[in-house]
Amino acid sequence: MLATPELIRENAQFSRLAELLPRWRRVPLYRDSLARANCRLSAPNLRADFSRLPLLGKREMRTGFPHNFLPDAPPLENLVENHLLELEHTSGTTEERLPVIFPRGWWDAQEQRALRLNAFVAKILEEHPHARRVTITAPNCNGLTCPRGWMSREERTLGNTLFANLARIPFLLSETELARMASEIEEWSPQFLDVDPVHGAWFALYCERHGIQFPSLKFVLCSYEFPSVVHRRILQRVFGVPVFNLYGSTETGHLLIENERGEMKASLDTAFLEIVEPGARGIGALAVTTLSNDYMPLLRYRIGDLAERREQPYGTHYLVHGRAAAALTSTTGRRLTTWDIDQCFTDTNGIAHYELRQYSNGNLLLCYIPEHSGPAKTTLHRITSQVTALLNLRTKIGTQSMDVLLPSASGKFRLTNPGPNQSL
Repeated sequence: MLATPELIRENAQFSRLAELLPRWRRVPLYRDSLARANCRLSAPNLRADFSRLPLLGKREMRTGFPHNFLPDAPPLENLVENHLLELEHTSGTTEERLPVIFPRGWWDAQEQRALRLNAFVAKILEEHPHARRVTITAPNCNGLTCPRGWMSREERTLGNTLFANLARIPFLLSETELARMASEIEEWSPQFLDVDPVHGAWFALYCERHGIQFPSLKFVLCSYEFPSVVHRRILQRVFGVPVFNLYGSTETGHLLIENERGEMKASLDTAFLEIVEPGARGIGALAVTTLSNDYMPLLRYRIGDLAERREQPYGTHYLVHGRAAAALTSTTGRRLTTWDIDQCFTDTNGIAHYELRQYSNGNLLLCYIPEHSGPAKTTLHRITSQVTALLNLRTKIGTQSMDVLLPSASGKFRLTNPGPNQSL
């Protein structure tokens, strides 16, 4: 195998892990586990040494916070007031909201590293050093990347970013509110949109109905939750610019970005990624070890998503499959991920958003919000037939057109939902 620059950078991550090990030993949260595992991170057993360490969950991160990370630090409020660190909170997708601390300026720095892994995006950012963005997402996603509650436009403008959305459920937005958003965006003249795919696609459909275009727009980033092929198709059709997936979390930073070939590439200076407990298809839980947040280092953090690692002669890329808790189960016990199900919607017209619900008695219902006049009967039949084959079903999948689909408590939507307890 050729020692490409990308492969050299990947291998260098183990040296970075070894450099950070003495610092981790002083963190109360990891002190005992590192001692028990006798982790040395020395060649030739680097990967084996590291894999002996326990996985980290949000419960452990929350217990004793912030002294589990900063044993000798003054009160957290003092550090924030003195501008030594930033305190934010996660959206609470899988559990209750989690406090997160990081050095001032860290968020912007790690985001810029990730964005420049995409050559197209990097070129635009070079041409526009102060590129303007518009963020369209649920207003309670977290305190750093979006506002909470009603705010004036001035309050929603932070540096080069305008936060356009004020609604938690996009399907309830009035024409007046959508017009306000479009007017603000047109005046702001952004180089790119940073969107939750559900919110972004719904806004795009409004723009399509009214013939609204944004000439300054160069690309769209989908972030905050899993982007369906349904959402991407709408965004690409309406705005006519490339759409890229940007993946990460508040507690880890941006971990992966889609490149021009459609591959999700890792931001190697931000985190070390592992696929743990992989199944027969190589799909497992994504574990993250952060490399640049000294205030709150995360060591083998189980982020809650399923992913697979795909190695190529020139380097590695990843395929994110969605939340582990959102996976469905076939009649033979096979796990089907959100990505698996979403592939059944490729080249689908007439659907703006959907939720496939698997009930406790094994029956399924496909709920969808129609786009324009909605999908043809043949389209719905094709989708349900493909899902039926994947799940090895013996019963027919029901379909239901909806005006509104509700998000979870975190403000994020589910494409696949194994949660309903009632029977259908």
